[in-house]
Amino acid sequence: MNRLNQNSLLNAAKYSLAFLWIFTGLTSIYFSPEIGYEILAGVNITGSIADLSVYAGGVLDIAIGLWLITSFKTKLCCISQVVVIIVYTILLTFIDASFWLHPFGPITKNFPIIVLVGYVYIASGNGNLMPPKSMHNN
Repeated sequence: MNRLNQNSLLNAAKYSLAFLWIFTGLTSIYFSPEIGYEILAGVNITGSIADLSVYAGGVLDIAIGLWLITSFKTKLCCISQVVVIIVYTILLTFIDASFWLHPFGPITKNFPIIVLVGYVYIASGNGNLMPPKSMHNN
């Protein structure tokens, strides 16, 4: 893969992840906050704690998406994304483990997302995923 293709793929990966984070945050805050409240109410989290959870989660998601777009400390951003995904996965598992079997895969989609974040992490390191040509001759 030539450098232009690598850069294009890296940018596509970063912008698609940023879109995912920002859209999820906007959905949590503006488009469908009632879904978050329903999930939390299932474990008796209501009132101001539910408000804080829904809105803080949405703001966090938007912030991660914007951070990713800036390309500032991308590797740290990738580590942060994985930590947030793992925390969300654990929380949602305790809140309602049936999401593991949901047909739209709200939890199982986290695995390929983590792989994509890993790609961004690696590709952001030196901008070149291919070994030097001398290694191809072995």
